[in-house]
Amino acid sequence: MQKFNSAGVEIAFQDSLPIGGEGSPILLIHGFASNHQVNWVATGWERTLLEAGYRVIMVDNRGHGQSQKLYSASDYSSPIMADDAKRLLDHLGVEKAAVMGYSMGARISAFLTLNYPNRVSRVVFAGLAEGMVTGVPGAEAIADGLMAESIAEVKDPGARSFRIFAEQTKSDLKALSACMRSSRVKIKPEALAAIKVPILVVAGDADEVAGPVAPFVAQMPMARGVSLPGRNHMNAVGDKGYKQAVLDFLAEANT
Repeated sequence: MQKFNSAGVEIAFQDSLPIGGEGSPILLIHGFASNHQVNWVATGWERTLLEAGYRVIMVDNRGHGQSQKLYSASDYSSPIMADDAKRLLDHLGVEKAAVMGYSMGARISAFLTLNYPNRVSRVVFAGLAEGMVTGVPGAEAIADGLMAESIAEVKDPGARSFRIFAEQTKSDLKALSACMRSSRVKIKPEALAAIKVPILVVAGDADEVAGPVAPFVAQMPMARGVSLPGRNHMNAVGDKGYKQAVLDFLAEANT
């Protein structure tokens, strides 16, 4: 991976070109406690997009993966992390890109689209739907669970699942706890309605973190949604139906 300086924070990223060396860029932004490898490489997303002819740019969000670890909650708001993503595009000389975020990455993608609309050609919000507006419950319990001495001490089921995932991804638990305690900026429906680029929303129909797709999509004139049958927050990310929906969505830019 390569690294760059984002206003004093070292951010890691990977920039992969398809065979032939050309391709429309897509920026992938992973979810909480994950990283580019877990969210996009291990699930086959990078290969799928490269084979479809896209330039694939993957970032490790601050506090995650190979990026710098910070320990103050004030360093982790979604708008701040959206600024990291924008600076990465600046660093690479990419004027405009498609963007896809999963879970926390979807919220970051939303702020990137809202704050820098001229930099985003189309956007995929995955693993987060109505929860982007209403908020995702349990943040304090998750943050506490990450700082517990061991998994055995974490009794809250949601917090326990995130602690297990964070250990599986070999994450810095203190940094993740600070990230989870950051201000969870809810996005107002009127702001979403003002987005002027095509939007695809994808989430599992059993995903309690994401919230329902249909009412979320209804708030955005430029959006359409896909609900993945039987999928939850953890197993939706590699779903074949999710991948096909995104490929179809991206291909529309060329028609």
